[in-house]
Amino acid sequence: MQLDLFNTEELQPQDNSQQEKQEILALRKELEDANYKYYVLSQPTLSDREFDTMMRRLQDLEAKYHDMADPDSPTQHVGSDLSQKNGFRQMQHMRPMLSLANTYSEQEICEWYERISKDLSYKPDIVCELKYDGLSISLLYENGELVHALTRGDGTRGDDVIDNVKTIPSIPWKVKDTGNFEIRGEILLPWESFDRLNKEREAQEEPLFANPRNAASGTLKLQDPRIVAKRGLDAYLYYLLADQLPAGTHYGCLQAARQMGFNVSDAIKVCHSIEEIMSFINFWDTERKNLPVATDGIVLKVNDLSLQRQLGFTAKTPRWAIAYKFPAEKQLTLLRKITYQVGRTGVVTPVANLEPVQLSGTVVQRATLHNEDFIRQLDIQEGDMVWVEKGGEIIPKITGKEQNPASPAQPDPDTAPSFRFITRCPECGSALLRDPEEAAWRCPNEDGCPPQLKGKIEHFVARKAMNIDGLGTETIDLFFSKHLIGNIADLYDLKPEQILSLEGFKQKATQNILDGIQASKQVPWSRVLFALGIRYVGETTAKKLSKRFTSIDDLRNATQQQLMEVEDVGTQIAESIHTYFSKEENLNIIERLRQAGVQLQSSDTPLTPSSDTLKGLTIVISGTFMHHSRDEYKDLIELHGGKNTGSVSKNTDFILAGDNMGPQKLEKANRLGIRIVSEDEFLNMINETDNI
Repeated sequence: MQLDLFNTEELQPQDNSQQEKQEILALRKELEDANYKYYVLSQPTLSDREFDTMMRRLQDLEAKYHDMADPDSPTQHVGSDLSQKNGFRQMQHMRPMLSLANTYSEQEICEWYERISKDLSYKPDIVCELKYDGLSISLLYENGELVHALTRGDGTRGDDVIDNVKTIPSIPWKVKDTGNFEIRGEILLPWESFDRLNKEREAQEEPLFANPRNAASGTLKLQDPRIVAKRGLDAYLYYLLADQLPAGTHYGCLQAARQMGFNVSDAIKVCHSIEEIMSFINFWDTERKNLPVATDGIVLKVNDLSLQRQLGFTAKTPRWAIAYKFPAEKQLTLLRKITYQVGRTGVVTPVANLEPVQLSGTVVQRATLHNEDFIRQLDIQEGDMVWVEKGGEIIPKITGKEQNPASPAQPDPDTAPSFRFITRCPECGSALLRDPEEAAWRCPNEDGCPPQLKGKIEHFVARKAMNIDGLGTETIDLFFSKHLIGNIADLYDLKPEQILSLEGFKQKATQNILDGIQASKQVPWSRVLFALGIRYVGETTAKKLSKRFTSIDDLRNATQQQLMEVEDVGTQIAESIHTYFSKEENLNIIERLRQAGVQLQSSDTPLTPSSDTLKGLTIVISGTFMHHSRDEYKDLIELHGGKNTGSVSKNTDFILAGDNMGPQKLEKANRLGIRIVSEDEFLNMINETDNI
């Protein structure tokens, strides 16, 4: 399983169920990281198709293992563009802002159409629209005046970026309609503005944006509206919501929105049959290349709004809509050279350096080759003409090869040189190792190989780990090259004068970094454990280990049997933990972190049962709460003898329901006759009302 395109790492074989459960945890982490990089950093690392494929795999595995259910799984919520440090006010959406189910198959479009037709007992009209490749926005108007502009956020809350949105000429500040309503659409950067912006950045030796979507997303989150105004953003609006709508159909509402002054695309059609739908898709698959903005597919929606309400929603997508993604665009180009890069865990990944080629609006010069087996399977080597795909997406892929037209004939396989993977690390020179069970070659010099050392620091400072602001990849690379840091403990020895001596660092940026390092000393033990980067110990496993072993010393002294008593910890993880603590370098780092004041033990009192009020009861938590967080309610359930589970089944005794309970859980609970318990009822049940 390849989860990280440039840091491929396979799980070692265990029994099949244990391996698949480990895969669930790995997929969740990879998808959450991809969501964060896509929505918050505007630096996506996975293509849409790769993301969707991984998401489907995770959904299939979660359906197979109900004991692995988790309401925080990326299958249960939309990706979030919220950031606690971007300075924007966060607001609740009036109505949840969900994502769309994606498909890359015309057959699946037909199956979706047949499915909803069966549910409705007849074939409904479908509105087909272009799927613009930007970022979603929700515009709120009161008495006809624009008052808020919210990003999708986490689907429940969004960042109010109204000052930046008001710089976009195609979005009216005031409209003729005097009522209160919401209209949603897509903020995007036209190709012309994108090319101009990248030329300016190239002239100033700044990193180029990979595609218009990244550029639009990064622009909308800037703090200075004057800069936003210069970027040339545009917007297309595609969904009108209000208590009293001007029409009973989606198409009618869009035409009303156009009359109100909103920029609604002309590329919209009401289709009355699957044949008309396919005709629309085939036409725009070619014609979209002549548009001034990036598009990556077609959105299909049931036209009749009453039928939309009848079909309803899943936990994260409407059943009455689906997005079809266009097939990947591909080009033939020369594979100039194969180079190699080393990831955080030591995995060595081959990279194809290509003759530059235009794909989906961007110039492609590099593509991952994954591993040795992938190269041998495609039988490619330097000098070959290869097919590259990048269907409006992010990471280019090599999909095959053709004979080089310059060559008069195919080379003789008996005399042609065969591909040979490197045998030594390109960074530190160590002899590479390959486990017979893995596809990847690995550099074993984890304590001396620069990319691995820097990778450990990047992992340590990440948002879900120590969350140290201001320490991005480039800054860490600079500090490392200047010998200011060589491992994670060195961060706590940094002095202001050391940073200020570096070119480009002023007082404010320096202080932000030092403040972030200081604040990280308050990060709880469970996240510190995750931040240490022990191989195979992901975020979820770290939480479970930290509850059982409440300090670094307890964990270090635990036997393999004690470690394996923790849920989801098998032989592989237990051995990895023992290996980590057997190294003197790691023990020295831990001691320095302790001296710096990092939380290496839990500040919480270990959980001891308070009562047996909930003994033998299986409880599902759903929704958002006023008095406690979801994690606190999980602890309360355990404290009173109950068991938490993430999915509703016939074995569920009741659902602890807050606001915005998941519609799928509610529907299933009603069908099974499962009791719904409110937050206040639950607190009364366990006699916790005095603690509110």
